[in-house]
Amino acid sequence: MLGISGIVIYTTVDINTLHNLDQFQPWSIALAVLAVSLGLFFDGSRLMHMVKISNEKITLYQAVQVVFGNYFLALLTPGATGGAVAQLMFLRHAGVPTGKATVLVIVRTLLSILFLVLCMPFIFLHDAGILPGVSNQTLMAITLTAFVVIIGIVFGARRGYLDYVVVRVTKHMKNERRRKIFAFYRDTKCAISLLAQSPKQMLVVFAESGLNLLCIYAIVPCLLLGLGVMDADWYTVMGRMIFLNMLLYFTPTPGGSGIAEGGFVLLFSGTVPAGTVGIMAVCWRLIAEYIPFLIGLYYTLTCLWPRLPVAPARQMR
Repeated sequence: MLGISGIVIYTTVDINTLHNLDQFQPWSIALAVLAVSLGLFFDGSRLMHMVKISNEKITLYQAVQVVFGNYFLALLTPGATGGAVAQLMFLRHAGVPTGKATVLVIVRTLLSILFLVLCMPFIFLHDAGILPGVSNQTLMAITLTAFVVIIGIVFGARRGYLDYVVVRVTKHMKNERRRKIFAFYRDTKCAISLLAQSPKQMLVVFAESGLNLLCIYAIVPCLLLGLGVMDADWYTVMGRMIFLNMLLYFTPTPGGSGIAEGGFVLLFSGTVPAGTVGIMAVCWRLIAEYIPFLIGLYYTLTCLWPRLPVAPARQMR
């Protein structure tokens, strides 16, 4: 993280950097921290609501541990896949049964991705040429296809139509891999059932998912205001943040490191004042990811580490 941050800043500074930074207003940092704090609040709130829907109960402090633990392992693994493992471990630590904890983790991920997918058409219709070399029509087609596939999976799993497909696809696989696929498919069906059994409460959870993401993405507009950028197209700024974070779900690097900073430079080099785009990228990652990562590290060491099994030491002869 330090190496990538240093490279991004070094390759983007120019003669205008110090002049523009001299005009920076420190209050914008406090505003950005407030925005990410609101985002984390909605993240914890939606978790507590989902746990309540599953007829379990956790405290606010336990929800905080789950949220920050997610940041810790997500930043260490490609595509943030470790975040799901961390959520599962902290939910088990809070007393939620493994089966329900797995379903809750899947629901949280599905709702976040669904919100981002629903935002994509509005972004592509407003922001022409958001990704150089790829037309907005192509991106729109990919988004609509993904949305149709998600709806098809939900409907097929709900009705049982996908059972036959899963059995046929895994027919010639090794038993161990086949069992893992069956277990994941079973958990996904349970997650979809949880979504369907309480539609009104799930709409509240979905709204909280959207507010959680939008508040966290609002860090960049807050920092831009501190640099004196008042006439920016905020619709475009937020849309590009949503697009960038959607891509980070599928990046092969731990926590999207390198791709997040590079994508930010590519998307916002024409919006931020000259010579500050790299610094802005690092500040965004610091407030949105690295500080929650360190808090998640603390909770992991204090809550989970003492409970992890330790191999017995060899006896001395």
